[in-house]
Amino acid sequence: MTRVSALLITILASTACSRTQPPDVAQNEKKFQEMMTGATLVGTSTRLNKEGTFGPERYTIEKVSKISGDTWLFQTRMKFGSHDLPLPLPLTVKWAGDTPVITLTDLAIPGVGTFTARVLLYGNQYAGTWSGKSEGGQLFGKIVHEK
Repeated sequence: MTRVSALLITILASTACSRTQPPDVAQNEKKFQEMMTGATLVGTSTRLNKEGTFGPERYTIEKVSKISGDTWLFQTRMKFGSHDLPLPLPLTVKWAGDTPVITLTDLAIPGVGTFTARVLLYGNQYAGTWSGKSEGGQLFGKIVHEK
């Protein structure tokens, strides 16, 4: 056996031994549902065409439940001035290992606008990008559960 063959076998063996197990989908989905139910995302955002941060912003999520495949129903509340409206949103959730990423592409929200976003959630934090018809930016903050 040549040195190159021995080195190749060693590399392949160590790579196979160090692979992580595939994530437990059911366990990840359960943790996600618990993390998002009764949660408020509290944070700030930026605008690509303006300096500084904007906020605080609050996104209230009463409950999430899986519809099918990658689609989840987010039971949210939107506040506009004196109005407080329930707003159910079917959103796609993709997984990066054990990390959920909320994705929406050109989602029309009645009375608000059409948006595209990618929001990563991990631990008690979130961060992502967003865009609307004429602007976009980043958003970030913490996930809070009111007691």
